[in-house]
Amino acid sequence: LAYNLVNTEREMEFDLIKGKSKAIENVKKVALRVAQGSSTVLIRGETGTGKELFAGAIHYASPRRDKPFIIVNCAAIPDTLLESELFGYEEGAFTGAKKGGRAGKFEVANGGTLFLDEIGDLPLHLQPKLLHALQRQEIERVGGNTPISVDVRIVAATNRDLEEMCTSGEFREDLYYRLSVIPLFIPPLRERKDDIEVLLYHFLQKYDQLLNRDIIGIEKGVEQILINYDWPGNVRELENVIEY
Repeated sequence: LAYNLVNTEREMEFDLIKGKSKAIENVKKVALRVAQGSSTVLIRGETGTGKELFAGAIHYASPRRDKPFIIVNCAAIPDTLLESELFGYEEGAFTGAKKGGRAGKFEVANGGTLFLDEIGDLPLHLQPKLLHALQRQEIERVGGNTPISVDVRIVAATNRDLEEMCTSGEFREDLYYRLSVIPLFIPPLRERKDDIEVLLYHFLQKYDQLLNRDIIGIEKGVEQILINYDWPGNVRELENVIEY
């Protein structure tokens, strides 16, 4: 009974990822299996395909589900702050450093999962430090010289061509191989047209409640136009259109 309850709980997380196409069902099946281990996962896919949703589902379906799930967007944090954001800092490490120092996201995520979104935007000078952290499961705070052991599962995501970046010298090859232990590719919406109708009505219901509206459907002609459209912004673009 306990086993069945745990399995149902795991699958519920993946139920949040809407779609009925064979493509999305296959990705969900692989991701559910991957969730049971502790290997590093690299989620690939165009912008708006739901990479963060998959990362969260992997964490909450894993044995680490009761520990923290911490998100760091490598593109959203300035280069100068990203190192201390990830690894923390010691007191007096730089001007304005907090008294007593501060733990970084690796320490905060200890025992859980650290989701590194937009990993392709990680500055070149930080890549060796991240590689070291992944290989040794230990970090050093900025301004410190004492190794701190961490038990963190890494899930990374990108919409960039990392192979091309390795060739051009923008991304370290050794880090790429260390991150890509288990690659997971989320197909774009234009390649899984079967999912569009499911998503349309899922978001219609969501925004009906959120915006206190009473829209029960979409005219057939409009629905067909939406199904035929290529959705370059993928699920995120579709959601925004329904909200609008």
